[in-house]
Amino acid sequence: MMRCVKTCFAVALIIAQVNHVHGQDAAIEDLLSQATSAAERGEHDKAIARLTEVIEKSPATTMAWYLRGREHFRAGKIAEAVADFDKYVQLVPQAEARQWERGIAYYYAGQFDKGAKQFELYQSFHDQDVENSAWRYLCVDRSDSVEKAQSNMLPIAHDSRIPMMQIYDLYRGKSSPDEVIAAATKVTSKDSRNLALFYAHLYVGLWHEVGGRKSEAKTNILEAERHKIAHYMWDVAHVHADRLRAAEKN
Repeated sequence: MMRCVKTCFAVALIIAQVNHVHGQDAAIEDLLSQATSAAERGEHDKAIARLTEVIEKSPATTMAWYLRGREHFRAGKIAEAVADFDKYVQLVPQAEARQWERGIAYYYAGQFDKGAKQFELYQSFHDQDVENSAWRYLCVDRSDSVEKAQSNMLPIAHDSRIPMMQIYDLYRGKSSPDEVIAAATKVTSKDSRNLALFYAHLYVGLWHEVGGRKSEAKTNILEAERHKIAHYMWDVAHVHADRLRAAEKN
Protein backbone atom coordinates (compact mmCIF):
# COMPACT_ATOMS: atom_id res chain seq x y z
CA MET A 1 0.00 0.00 0.00
CA MET A 2 2.76 2.39 -0.89
CA ARG A 3 2.59 4.63 -3.91
CA CYS A 4 4.74 7.72 -4.36
CA VAL A 5 3.03 10.99 -5.24
CA LYS A 6 5.50 11.74 -8.02
CA THR A 7 4.70 8.51 -9.87
CA CYS A 8 0.97 9.16 -9.69
CA PHE A 9 1.36 12.64 -11.12
CA ALA A 10 3.53 11.24 -13.92
CA VAL A 11 0.68 8.89 -14.78
CA ALA A 12 -1.70 11.85 -14.77
CA LEU A 13 0.49 13.68 -17.25
CA ILE A 14 0.43 10.71 -19.61
CA ILE A 15 -3.35 10.43 -19.32
CA ALA A 16 -3.73 14.14 -20.00
CA GLN A 17 -1.61 13.82 -23.13
CA VAL A 18 -3.67 10.89 -24.40
CA ASN A 19 -7.19 11.95 -23.47
CA HIS A 20 -7.38 15.58 -24.47
CA VAL A 21 -7.84 17.29 -27.80
CA HIS A 22 -4.93 19.18 -29.30
CA GLY A 23 -4.66 22.72 -27.92
CA GLN A 24 -5.98 21.77 -24.48
CA ASP A 25 -3.14 19.37 -23.68
CA ALA A 26 -0.60 22.07 -22.91
CA ALA A 27 -2.83 23.88 -20.43
CA ILE A 28 -3.81 20.71 -18.59
CA GLU A 29 -0.25 19.42 -18.62
CA ASP A 30 1.04 22.70 -17.19
CA LEU A 31 -1.52 22.65 -14.37
CA LEU A 32 -0.64 19.06 -13.56
CA SER A 33 3.04 19.95 -13.57
CA GLN A 34 2.37 22.79 -11.14
CA ALA A 35 0.37 20.42 -8.96
CA THR A 36 3.25 17.94 -9.06
CA SER A 37 5.73 20.53 -7.83
CA ALA A 38 3.39 21.75 -5.11
CA ALA A 39 2.67 18.22 -3.88
CA GLU A 40 6.36 17.36 -3.72
CA ARG A 41 6.96 20.48 -1.62
CA GLY A 42 4.12 19.52 0.70
CA GLU A 43 2.03 22.51 -0.45
CA HIS A 44 -1.22 20.58 -0.42
CA ASP A 45 -3.58 23.53 -0.76
CA LYS A 46 -1.73 24.77 -3.83
CA ALA A 47 -1.76 21.28 -5.36
CA ILE A 48 -5.49 21.04 -4.65
CA ALA A 49 -6.08 24.42 -6.32
CA ARG A 50 -4.23 23.40 -9.47
CA LEU A 51 -6.05 20.05 -9.64
CA THR A 52 -9.36 21.84 -9.15
CA GLU A 53 -8.51 23.97 -12.19
CA VAL A 54 -7.84 20.78 -14.16
CA ILE A 55 -11.20 19.35 -13.12
CA GLU A 56 -13.01 22.59 -13.99
CA LYS A 57 -11.35 22.79 -17.41
CA SER A 58 -11.60 19.08 -18.17
CA PRO A 59 -13.71 16.86 -15.85
CA ALA A 60 -12.83 13.92 -18.10
CA THR A 61 -9.25 14.02 -16.81
CA THR A 62 -10.29 11.38 -14.30
CA MET A 63 -6.91 10.99 -12.62
CA ALA A 64 -7.21 14.56 -11.36
CA TRP A 65 -10.07 13.48 -9.08
CA TYR A 66 -7.95 10.66 -7.65
CA LEU A 67 -4.90 12.88 -7.16
CA ARG A 68 -6.97 15.63 -5.58
CA GLY A 69 -8.41 13.04 -3.22
CA ARG A 70 -4.89 12.14 -2.12
CA GLU A 71 -3.97 15.79 -1.62
CA HIS A 72 -7.18 16.50 0.27
CA PHE A 73 -6.34 13.61 2.59
CA ARG A 74 -2.75 14.75 3.02
CA ALA A 75 -4.13 18.17 4.00
CA GLY A 76 -6.36 16.54 6.61
CA LYS A 77 -9.55 17.26 4.64
CA ILE A 78 -11.11 13.84 5.03
CA ALA A 79 -14.65 14.50 3.78
CA GLU A 80 -13.28 16.14 0.64
CA ALA A 81 -10.92 13.21 0.08
CA VAL A 82 -13.78 10.72 0.33
CA ALA A 83 -15.84 12.75 -2.14
CA ASP A 84 -12.98 12.86 -4.66
CA PHE A 85 -12.18 9.15 -4.37
CA ASP A 86 -15.88 8.30 -4.76
CA LYS A 87 -16.10 10.50 -7.84
CA TYR A 88 -13.03 8.86 -9.33
CA VAL A 89 -14.53 5.40 -8.82
CA GLN A 90 -17.81 6.60 -10.32
CA LEU A 91 -15.94 7.76 -13.42
CA VAL A 92 -13.56 4.78 -13.56
CA PRO A 93 -15.45 1.84 -11.99
CA GLN A 94 -12.86 -0.66 -13.21
CA ALA A 95 -10.33 0.97 -10.87
CA GLU A 96 -12.40 0.44 -7.72
CA ALA A 97 -10.56 -2.68 -6.55
CA ARG A 98 -7.28 -0.74 -6.39
CA GLN A 99 -8.57 2.11 -4.24
CA TRP A 100 -7.01 1.34 -0.87
CA GLU A 101 -6.60 5.08 -0.28
CA ARG A 102 -10.38 5.39 -0.41
CA GLY A 103 -10.63 2.68 2.24
CA ILE A 104 -8.30 4.60 4.54
CA ALA A 105 -10.25 7.81 3.93
CA TYR A 106 -13.46 5.96 4.83
CA TYR A 107 -11.84 4.83 8.07
CA TYR A 108 -10.94 8.36 9.12
CA ALA A 109 -14.37 9.59 8.04
CA GLY A 110 -15.93 7.06 10.42
CA GLN A 111 -17.50 5.13 7.52
CA PHE A 112 -16.24 1.81 8.77
CA ASP A 113 -18.60 -0.50 6.86
CA LYS A 114 -17.65 1.17 3.58
CA GLY A 115 -13.99 0.93 4.54
CA ALA A 116 -14.25 -2.77 5.29
CA LYS A 117 -15.92 -3.41 1.93
CA GLN A 118 -13.23 -1.44 0.10
CA PHE A 119 -10.44 -3.46 1.72
CA GLU A 120 -12.28 -6.70 0.96
CA LEU A 121 -12.40 -5.60 -2.68
CA TYR A 122 -8.71 -4.66 -2.68
CA GLN A 123 -7.95 -8.24 -1.58
CA SER A 124 -9.09 -9.35 -5.04
CA PHE A 125 -6.42 -7.07 -6.54
CA HIS A 126 -3.57 -7.91 -4.14
CA ASP A 127 -4.08 -10.79 -1.73
CA GLN A 128 -0.72 -10.73 0.07
CA ASP A 129 -0.78 -7.28 1.66
CA VAL A 130 -0.84 -7.34 5.46
CA GLU A 131 -1.71 -3.65 5.53
CA ASN A 132 -4.95 -4.32 3.68
CA SER A 133 -5.90 -7.05 6.13
CA ALA A 134 -4.98 -4.79 9.06
CA TRP A 135 -7.11 -1.89 7.84
CA ARG A 136 -10.09 -4.18 7.35
CA TYR A 137 -9.55 -5.44 10.90
CA LEU A 138 -9.56 -1.85 12.16
CA CYS A 139 -12.79 -1.09 10.31
CA VAL A 140 -14.55 -4.23 11.56
CA ASP A 141 -13.31 -3.68 15.12
CA ARG A 142 -14.71 -0.14 15.02
CA SER A 143 -18.06 -1.13 13.52
CA ASP A 144 -18.56 -4.42 15.38
CA SER A 145 -16.08 -6.06 17.76
CA VAL A 146 -12.51 -7.22 18.13
CA GLU A 147 -13.76 -10.82 18.14
CA LYS A 148 -15.37 -10.41 14.73
CA ALA A 149 -12.36 -8.52 13.42
CA GLN A 150 -9.99 -11.32 14.45
CA SER A 151 -12.18 -14.18 13.26
CA ASN A 152 -12.74 -12.61 9.85
CA MET A 153 -9.27 -11.32 9.01
CA LEU A 154 -8.40 -11.39 5.34
CA PRO A 155 -5.94 -14.29 4.94
CA ILE A 156 -2.29 -13.47 4.24
CA ALA A 157 0.23 -16.23 3.63
CA HIS A 158 3.35 -14.19 2.89
CA ASP A 159 4.20 -10.50 2.99
CA SER A 160 7.99 -10.31 2.76
CA ARG A 161 8.29 -6.81 4.25
CA ILE A 162 9.57 -6.76 7.83
CA PRO A 163 7.68 -6.66 10.19
CA MET A 164 4.45 -7.28 8.27
CA MET A 165 3.88 -10.89 9.28
CA GLN A 166 4.51 -9.98 12.92
CA ILE A 167 1.90 -7.23 12.54
CA TYR A 168 -0.47 -9.77 11.03
CA ASP A 169 0.04 -12.08 14.02
CA LEU A 170 -0.52 -9.18 16.42
CA TYR A 171 -3.88 -8.42 14.86
CA ARG A 172 -4.75 -12.10 14.95
CA GLY A 173 -4.06 -12.15 18.69
CA LYS A 174 -1.01 -14.39 18.30
CA SER A 175 1.79 -11.89 18.93
CA SER A 176 2.53 -8.77 20.97
CA PRO A 177 3.54 -5.16 20.26
CA ASP A 178 6.99 -5.89 21.69
CA GLU A 179 7.53 -8.67 19.16
CA VAL A 180 6.54 -6.38 16.30
CA ILE A 181 8.92 -3.62 17.42
CA ALA A 182 11.71 -6.13 18.10
CA ALA A 183 11.47 -7.55 14.58
CA ALA A 184 11.76 -4.06 13.10
CA THR A 185 14.66 -3.11 15.36
CA LYS A 186 16.67 -6.13 14.21
CA VAL A 187 16.80 -4.90 10.60
CA THR A 188 20.45 -4.08 9.95
CA SER A 189 20.30 -1.50 7.15
CA LYS A 190 19.67 2.00 8.52
CA ASP A 191 17.14 3.01 5.84
CA SER A 192 15.39 -0.36 5.92
CA ARG A 193 15.24 -0.25 9.72
CA ASN A 194 13.69 3.22 9.61
CA LEU A 195 11.07 1.89 7.18
CA ALA A 196 10.41 -1.16 9.33
CA LEU A 197 10.12 0.92 12.51
CA PHE A 198 7.71 3.29 10.79
CA TYR A 199 5.34 0.46 9.91
CA ALA A 200 5.81 -1.25 13.24
CA HIS A 201 4.87 1.82 15.26
CA LEU A 202 2.05 2.85 12.92
CA TYR A 203 0.25 -0.48 13.07
CA VAL A 204 0.95 -1.06 16.75
CA GLY A 205 -0.46 2.43 17.40
CA LEU A 206 -3.58 1.77 15.35
CA TRP A 207 -4.05 -1.56 17.10
CA HIS A 208 -3.78 0.07 20.52
CA GLU A 209 -6.21 2.80 19.52
CA VAL A 210 -9.07 0.51 18.50
CA GLY A 211 -8.38 -1.41 21.71
CA GLY A 212 -9.03 1.74 23.71
CA ARG A 213 -5.43 2.17 24.92
CA LYS A 214 -5.14 5.85 24.06
CA SER A 215 -1.81 6.57 25.72
CA GLU A 216 -0.03 3.65 24.02
CA ALA A 217 -1.69 4.53 20.72
CA LYS A 218 -0.50 8.13 20.84
CA THR A 219 3.05 7.13 21.79
CA ASN A 220 3.33 4.78 18.83
CA ILE A 221 1.61 7.01 16.26
CA LEU A 222 3.88 9.93 17.13
CA GLU A 223 6.89 7.61 16.97
CA ALA A 224 5.79 6.41 13.53
CA GLU A 225 5.57 10.04 12.40
CA ARG A 226 9.18 10.56 13.50
CA HIS A 227 10.35 7.71 11.24
CA LYS A 228 9.61 9.65 8.08
CA ILE A 229 9.42 7.78 4.78
CA ALA A 230 8.73 9.13 1.30
CA HIS A 231 5.39 7.41 0.84
CA TYR A 232 1.70 8.13 1.24
CA MET A 233 1.49 5.95 4.33
CA TRP A 234 3.69 8.44 6.18
CA ASP A 235 1.09 11.07 5.30
CA VAL A 236 -1.51 8.81 6.89
CA ALA A 237 0.56 8.70 10.09
CA HIS A 238 1.08 12.47 9.95
CA VAL A 239 -2.64 13.16 9.52
CA HIS A 240 -3.39 10.82 12.42
CA ALA A 241 -0.78 12.51 14.60
CA ASP A 242 -2.21 15.94 13.75
CA ARG A 243 -5.67 14.74 14.77
CA LEU A 244 -4.28 13.52 18.09
CA ARG A 245 -2.56 16.86 18.70
CA ALA A 246 -5.74 18.75 17.83
CA ALA A 247 -7.83 16.59 20.17
CA GLU A 248 -5.37 17.28 22.99
CA LYS A 249 -5.85 21.03 22.59
CA ASN A 250 -9.65 20.81 22.78
